Amino acid sequence: MTILRSQNSRSQADLQDAGQIRLLALDIDGTIAGKSNQLSQPILEAVAAVQAKGIAVAIATGRMYRAALRFHHTLNLRLPLIAYQGAWIQDPITNQRAWHTPVAAPHALNLLDYFEQPDLRQRLSVHFYIDDDLYVRELTPDTEAYVQRSGITPIAVGDLRSVLDRAPTKVLALSADTGLMQTVLADLQGMVNPADLHITTSVATFVEATHPHATKGHALKRLAEEELGLRPEQVMAIGDNCNDLEMIQYAGLGIAMGDAPEIVKATANWIAPTVEADGAAIAIQKFLLS
Repeated sequence: MTILRSQNSRSQADLQDAGQIRLLALDIDGTIAGKSNQLSQPILEAVAAVQAKGIAVAIATGRMYRAALRFHHTLNLRLPLIAYQGAWIQDPITNQRAWHTPVAAPHALNLLDYFEQPDLRQRLSVHFYIDDDLYVRELTPDTEAYVQRSGITPIAVGDLRSVLDRAPTKVLALSADTGLMQTVLADLQGMVNPADLHITTSVATFVEATHPHATKGHALKRLAEEELGLRPEQVMAIGDNCNDLEMIQYAGLGIAMGDAPEIVKATANWIAPTVEADGAAIAIQKFLLS
């Protein structure tokens, strides 16, 4: 089977052979889990069929490792799990962490100084993720909404500087004000040296900072090539937002969800329907199971 980039993409791709795919990487939120925060029956069936065919499947998510585990177990996956945008790779079977690239504490402190400017402090909730625990200044409505979806109990410490004796795996700022978050994203992408931090977003209400090598693309390359001995053209990746951009670019077959930003759609080989229409299951059926 051969494919071209979707007509919605801005450029054309070389013909790809989907029959050689040996690894499928899946984002969670907006890709295999929508508003319900659950996996649909079509997703469960599609992933089971792919694994039965001998194609390995891995999760690559911006979520905490603990917050992603239930999806890994529900799908009965056997590969290590990529969490924190690629900053953390851990094998749930052996519990061995194979990869961890945290944010250097001085860079986390600089981010906190920015987030706590007088005009921003009361408008932003700030999360530090350290040793797979969630540290916050205080419980805000935005944090409570995050906690409800993630199932993680946060640890309120008041001043986040008090926990910077350990390097955070990820730093997250969030607000329901999407206009504010667009401004924060643009500010940080303009201010921060890409050699120091990777700044991205996974939903319109988040701005996320990780180590510069902590991207899903870096992590997927490590898993595919170092752990499985595969080439990029043997990898298919499905994602829905800017934090998925690098892994979609890396994969020989990159799929963007129907409501992905245009920059993500433009780099994908094919545009799937939305998550609520089971677009990931449709893409899997089209390219891996037909």
